[in-house]
Amino acid sequence: MLIGLVGHPSVGKSCFFKASTLANVEIHERPFTTLKSSEAIGYVKVPCVETYFNTKCDPRFGYCINAQRFVPITLMDVPGLVPGAHEGKGLGYEFLNDLSQADALIHVIDASGTTNAQGENIPDASYDPCLDIAFLEYEIDTWYYTILSNNWARYSRKIIMEKIKLDKAIAQQFSGLKITEEHVTRAIQKLNLNIEKPDSWTEKDLRSFCSLIRHYSKPIIIAANKIDKPTSKKNLEKLQQLFSSQYTIIPCSADSELALREASKAGLITYIPGEKSFDIIKPLTEGQQQALDYIKKNVLDIYGSTGVQDVLNDTVFKFLHYIAIFPGGTGKLEDSNGRRLPDCFLLPPGSTALDFAYKIHQDLGKNFVRAIDVKKKLPLGREHALKHLDVIEIKT
Repeated sequence: MLIGLVGHPSVGKSCFFKASTLANVEIHERPFTTLKSSEAIGYVKVPCVETYFNTKCDPRFGYCINAQRFVPITLMDVPGLVPGAHEGKGLGYEFLNDLSQADALIHVIDASGTTNAQGENIPDASYDPCLDIAFLEYEIDTWYYTILSNNWARYSRKIIMEKIKLDKAIAQQFSGLKITEEHVTRAIQKLNLNIEKPDSWTEKDLRSFCSLIRHYSKPIIIAANKIDKPTSKKNLEKLQQLFSSQYTIIPCSADSELALREASKAGLITYIPGEKSFDIIKPLTEGQQQALDYIKKNVLDIYGSTGVQDVLNDTVFKFLHYIAIFPGGTGKLEDSNGRRLPDCFLLPPGSTALDFAYKIHQDLGKNFVRAIDVKKKLPLGREHALKHLDVIEIKT
């Protein structure tokens, strides 16, 4: 799974990226600090099934703290997009192409309004962050439209003459963007477009169609960053008033999350990402204490968390509707190396027992006989739809 971080320069994307992954990236308040897309591992948080079995897990990938399992996902930090990115401005072609394989996008905006569209600091906070939402929609939708419209007249005639299945043909043209036939079919049906005469589609039809398949294939969640700033609260209320019916908007402070994770890594505090509190376990300098007090007062006490983990979890589980499945056995929960409950896999909605077998290993899928619900000790057929936090054994 690949989640892209997008937005204007200097809104805090790289800080969000580093806070989520602790990757070594440069962070600076100047436009285009990030000049090349970066990938690193972040984590979503799920309740660990170790509590069900009254045991302690030993993850091969990710980690577990207080029965909270952190499952790896891949994050991509894309350099800041500027107006005209779909025309190649600001290296827009390169950056948009980097997003082609993303399953979803996290749009990081500066909720304080102290960063304009070019990524420049504005001391009087005169920039309206609501403009950022329309900006990103336009750039990505127009990128999709450009890809489809370039050869649409010739391509649509070919579809008619050769009697090609329309949704399959369009999905193939967009396959590099992870667009499926289902996405195409849903968009055509919602817009009531003429599938018999695609050459009759107007420019407005094409733009609306491209906007919808972008919405289906690259859902966007809004991370309202820098929420600790004095001007952010009013802007957040405006964002929620105008866009809450279209988007999930989560207030966050990437700076605060990064500070807490680095303090935890240094052994100064105990902190579980996404939680509303932390515990100090070592003496702090005056500066460290002041920084933690600031985070507690201006972020955690008001919003209940820094928001960074909430954004990641909502993207994977509420937007993409993925489920977390643990492999296990009715006889034992250990793998061949003695690790207990070592793995947790993220699967798309509607995944079956057979899908899970193939996810673990190709041979398990090919030689599948049945699955077993380890919690209930019940046999399952290959078409059985799995549920979030199932523990499944595959029999071959």
